[in-house]
Amino acid sequence: MSAIHSTDVVARLADEFGAAVSFGTPLAAHTTLRLGGPAAAIVTCTTTDMLAGVVRRLDQEQVPVLILAGGSNLVIADDGVDAVVVRVAATSYSIDGAVVHAEAGTNWDTVVAASVVAGLGGLECLSGIPGSTGATPVQNVGAYGVEISSVLRRVKLLDRASGNVHWVDPADLHLSYRHSILKNTDTAVVLSVEMGLLDDGLSAPVRYGELARNLGAAEGDRVAAAQVRDAVLKLRGSKGMVLNSQDHDTWSAGSFFTNPVVSREDLPRVLAAIHERLGDDIAVPQFASADGGVKLSAGWLIERAGFSRGFPGEDARARLSTKHTLALTNRGDATTADLVGLARTVRDGVRDAFGVDLHPEPVFVGAQL
Repeated sequence: MSAIHSTDVVARLADEFGAAVSFGTPLAAHTTLRLGGPAAAIVTCTTTDMLAGVVRRLDQEQVPVLILAGGSNLVIADDGVDAVVVRVAATSYSIDGAVVHAEAGTNWDTVVAASVVAGLGGLECLSGIPGSTGATPVQNVGAYGVEISSVLRRVKLLDRASGNVHWVDPADLHLSYRHSILKNTDTAVVLSVEMGLLDDGLSAPVRYGELARNLGAAEGDRVAAAQVRDAVLKLRGSKGMVLNSQDHDTWSAGSFFTNPVVSREDLPRVLAAIHERLGDDIAVPQFASADGGVKLSAGWLIERAGFSRGFPGEDARARLSTKHTLALTNRGDATTADLVGLARTVRDGVRDAFGVDLHPEPVFVGAQL
């Protein structure tokens, strides 16, 4: 059933589950890019039981569904989507000893802040990341040397094929760099997340050089979790990576491209292309990848391919952030088409310059790169 022909089904959700329903609402108001056309309908679910019930009912009626929570990792087409958007708005969390449990709709940084106040370590490097808690295992959220996989105990899922709710272990999600089996699929909905943290008030070992320098610590040191959180928020803020409605540099989906992983066999070719363009003395940032390849810095490659901060200029409606070349931003009146056009220009420019393919981190809905 097409979503636009499912008005009666959607309207009944208010009576059956107590969900709030609206029709034809632009999705720009629900994404951090502030982009996206209308949905056939938006159904807001304020409890986990409501969320599971609504999705089950829509699936039973074969109504197309788009799950949306914080909207921090979505690029939605200007034409919108012929789907019913189910907003994940269940926002409670609890802390029991060193175990943190949070429903999927809970603001992620709220959970991080609460864990630090409670004297727990492990999440502090993930401070300031926009979006919901339920999104964190979907793309194995990470920053400053820490990924959610390092603290994840289990995830509660709604299996959309069977309608069953069950807990899964992290190993079952096949978590890897910015990826899991949940990403880019509609097989399951994250309902809640459980994490196990450190209970001595200290951070996880500091693994990121820039952060260590800002803390005056050595890599591998453990520092007061609150101190690390403060440093991370300052670093992210300096790069336009902490949401601020008055700052267009934060009207973004965060880091738009993932850091590319190059095989060991292909690395000499890529390095030769870099040195041919930039000179033999250039130092190329390189990091070991879990799959045996070498991870390069997407932001570094973008800048060296000729795309400076603020590209393509002050008159552009979509630009690279003026603080950080890895963020593509809406300057206030951009369209999704503007943003996608900019992304293509950057992607193709890096490929032409260095022979490296950049892949987008956000999920595209109704649009494609």
